[in-house]
Amino acid sequence: MATFTESPFAALTVIVAPAILTNASSVLSLGTGNRIARVVDRTRVLAAGLAAIDPASPRAAAYRAHLERLKLRAHLLLRALRWFYTSIGAFAAAALISVVGSVLASSMADPIFQILAALGLLAGAVGVAGLVIGGVVMARETRLAVQFLEQEVEFIQAREHSPA
Repeated sequence: MATFTESPFAALTVIVAPAILTNASSVLSLGTGNRIARVVDRTRVLAAGLAAIDPASPRAAAYRAHLERLKLRAHLLLRALRWFYTSIGAFAAAALISVVGSVLASSMADPIFQILAALGLLAGAVGVAGLVIGGVVMARETRLAVQFLEQEVEFIQAREHSPA
């Protein structure tokens, strides 16, 4: 492989990967933020519905249980969002370190270059770890969302089929 001083494409390769991963992290952050907004909207609807019914009714108990599930989902989404933000910062740092390292590659001592390369690699690894952990948390939240939706449908169907 060509060194940074021999080919501009070598430096470009090192810079482009973090930039693409930063974009991926940003898209995941945007989607996660939208999901948090949906959980907030659903929580407000349930809270308003709970305020309008008898607190001792089975329906109120179901609403309270659903609110607890929404709270869990919100916490999972926030955790995933934090990991995605960590990835954005880490990939941005990796890109900056790569740019600085490639610009200074011909003029700096080998140990300094090795330190910059290690820092860039560490920042990139933190970014990838954030994407992986955030993705795992999002998968868990999605699984819970589907389970809660199934429970809500069952509750509605049971209510429709029960004698008035």
